[in-house]
Amino acid sequence: MISMIMVLNQKGEIMISRQYRDDVSRVAADSFRLQVIAAKEAGSQAPIRRIENCSFIYTRHLNMYFVALTKSNVNPALVFEYLFQKIRVLKAYLGEDFDENSMRNNMTLIYELMDETMDFGYPQNCAVDVLQMYINLANVKPQDEPEPEQLTKQITGAIDWRREGIRHKRNEVYIDVLESVNLMISTSGAILRNEVTGRVQMNTKLTGMPECKFGLNDKLVIEKESAGGKKKPGVEIDDCVFHRCVRLGKFDADRTITFIPPDGEFELMRYRVNDNVNLPFRLIPAVQEEGQTKCSINLKVIANFSEKLFATHVVIKIPVPKNTSKAKIKNSFGRAKYEPEQNAIVWRIKKFPGKATCMLSSDMELVRTVRPKAWDRPAINVDFQVPMFTASGVHVRFLRVYDKSGYHTNRWVRYITKAGGYQVKI
Repeated sequence: MISMIMVLNQKGEIMISRQYRDDVSRVAADSFRLQVIAAKEAGSQAPIRRIENCSFIYTRHLNMYFVALTKSNVNPALVFEYLFQKIRVLKAYLGEDFDENSMRNNMTLIYELMDETMDFGYPQNCAVDVLQMYINLANVKPQDEPEPEQLTKQITGAIDWRREGIRHKRNEVYIDVLESVNLMISTSGAILRNEVTGRVQMNTKLTGMPECKFGLNDKLVIEKESAGGKKKPGVEIDDCVFHRCVRLGKFDADRTITFIPPDGEFELMRYRVNDNVNLPFRLIPAVQEEGQTKCSINLKVIANFSEKLFATHVVIKIPVPKNTSKAKIKNSFGRAKYEPEQNAIVWRIKKFPGKATCMLSSDMELVRTVRPKAWDRPAINVDFQVPMFTASGVHVRFLRVYDKSGYHTNRWVRYITKAGGYQVKI
């Protein structure tokens, strides 16, 4: 497994290192400094390098390199996950933007965390909540110190993401279904890319050790429940990735999402939907070039979602030729302005009503160039946010909370759809 973990600064100097096996040495850091940092390969090449029969797997945080060294044939995904979790733990202790100085000022803390999160090259407990119970330095607020028996059970138990004895005056669960729409339409109107990536974010404030059962309108589950009866519409959900609290055995068997949740905020799952995507906006562009001195663009934008909803922070970037000198713009809604530094007309609409249609027309005057070059016509980019709308059609069917005391739980669900890469070629 992993033989050594190093943290280097942008000069290639070792700030912190921890050796777990004796088959590599600190001399290997010189090879990494010369062949990766000094050669300025970071960011342009793959984050895995094989140097002198040793594998270097690394990632960056600000100007620091977190590097794992190994001579064995390890799973790179596991090593990257450990490095990402290590950075997440340090953010919890030192702050989101911890830098070289904060690392040097907290050497004792960092070495303690290195010893607790890895043993003999094998990743161990990286749960922040559990680490904070017995490594309590820096900016972490002290908690009630647990009994030694409870602490051992918490560290070595199957549920290390939640401690026992949690109590809340009000038992509440907040669920956010956040989606990003990715669209690419060609000049002929053909759809080149059309998918939705989503995640379910939860904030739980529940007493004790409750078990939760969570249900979406998954097509496979709905078809199974309505077998022999009236078929209800469902959504084909692909590429599900779950938080480690979810019991994958039950999901594989009957697509049931069952889990004991961590206390506070966490990401329950990620998913992707490719079929039957409800596009929030439809764009119809028309471009006409008149010789080398004039160009006109007309754009029609139609909101496809319900008239009861509104899109907010809508920004449409309409590209124009680089040699544009002046643009005369007329728009039915919002504010539109030619911004030369972006080579685009930027149309901003604070609130776009559902089922509404907006128009924009622009006549541009172009400067003659010595060597005329055809305009490559970049795609129109759209940015937006539509609350209480899901482009995939995914919605929460139920959330059941089971606890020995049988307390009542308040549940809130919110849906937000944003633009990912929403582009229409002209």
